[in-house]
Amino acid sequence: MRTERFDPASDTWALRACHDIHLAAARADGMRRPAMSPRAFQAWLRYGWTEDPSEVWLARDDGEVCGWYLLSLPERENRHLADLNLVVAPSRRRAGLGTALLGHAADRARQADRTLLTGHTEESSAGTAFARTLGARHRLTGTFAVLRLRSIPPAHLPELRRKAAAAATGYSLVSWEGPTAEHRLVQVAELLGIEGDAPRAAGEEPQGWDAARVRAADQRLADQGWRFYSLAARAERGGALVAITQLGIDPLDASWGSQSLTAVAGPHRGHRLGLLVKVAMLELLAAHEPQLTQIVTMTAEGNEHMDAINTELGFTVLERQLNWELETARIPRPADPGT
Repeated sequence: MRTERFDPASDTWALRACHDIHLAAARADGMRRPAMSPRAFQAWLRYGWTEDPSEVWLARDDGEVCGWYLLSLPERENRHLADLNLVVAPSRRRAGLGTALLGHAADRARQADRTLLTGHTEESSAGTAFARTLGARHRLTGTFAVLRLRSIPPAHLPELRRKAAAAATGYSLVSWEGPTAEHRLVQVAELLGIEGDAPRAAGEEPQGWDAARVRAADQRLADQGWRFYSLAARAERGGALVAITQLGIDPLDASWGSQSLTAVAGPHRGHRLGLLVKVAMLELLAAHEPQLTQIVTMTAEGNEHMDAINTELGFTVLERQLNWELETARIPRPADPGT
């Protein structure tokens, strides 16, 4: 086996091979969420989910790509961590390839002075069995839920809108598609920073948001080619944005929407603003995204308030994802670090 780094921005052959493995692994593991389209997959390997630096490596055996990994190295927060996404072709599993790639990734993480390797697996997948065999510690469970729009009774959303609006006097709604306008960047950053209140693994620092980080996140979404919608509640007294929900749609599979963050500023909680913005988002999508039939969202265990809102809307559990951690010092070095 030979391990080599590649550039997903320019090496289209390697990118296609890794995407094929991504699709095959999703099928083999019974993943019920849609797999990433080629463009979204390329943007993810290039930019990750944040602006943090990352590197992509693949493994070849007799010229055939049989596995790959993406290693992300946080810069602003959690500088002791390295986050790993490692995928082995289903036909090449249980032959030591995953262990070899893990050793290679851990060596790269150690070179960057990272002491903890993190990653996630689907609940009943081969990856979960692999993590347990390694002695990795479970950090957190994320629950993916789906809202099937055609199954919503006709009167359900109007009734939820009425209930939420009755509790949300003194607020109005504003929405936009695509990048955040300059005059809203600071307020949106403050709302995204509320994510720090959400459950997280012990010892993990929340992301700190500012205008530059919002602008960079918007650019990543544009590079992915997604249509991205934001809907916010504004306090009529003072005009500040005090709640927000965001959702993205990959045009290559416009039947699925991916719910992003929903947040309500602390002083404005208790007015059903979380429910109000999510119902209003569904109304907006009905007008702008006629092909949309399903929306998937993910909440971390312990986020009871958001789970309650999602249940009220009609979301049902789709699948679960387990998050793991393992000290880099415990992971054996690759047999041949130069490969």
